Formats: sequence, structure tokens, C-alpha cells
Amino acid sequence: MFQRKPTEEIQKEQTDVWECSADGCNVWMRDNFSVKGQENQQCPICGSDMVKGSRNIEVVPNPQNF
Repeated sequence: MFQRKPTEEIQKEQTDVWECSADGCNVWMRDNFSVKGQENQQCPICGSDMVKGSRNIEVVPNPQNF
């Protein structure tokens, strides 16, 4: 019989994100994957302003983040 390996628990943590401020748009991106040093982020889909927020999401390392 085949046995499944025990699945690893997915690590989640509170992460800073940018969220679109438009009512009908649900775009968001991780802060550590955005352009650093910009306080006024624009939504890449609808062009509205994005606001800082946080979400409890999966941990994804960014190798470009120094």
C-alpha cells in the first residue's frame, strides 16, 4: 500500500500589504514585493490609490529584498 507523507503545516504570519482603495477592485500586493520608497502606490489594474494594510497570509521569501 502507498502511504502519504505527512503534510507540512503552511506557515502564515501577519504581513504588510498594499490594498486597492477602489470599491470594485480587490487587488492587493505584499509590501516586500512592491517598489520600496514609494508612499503613493497606484493599483496596476485600475489606477486607483493603494493603502497600507495587513493580512494573515502564507510566508513567501523575497530573494530581492535586502
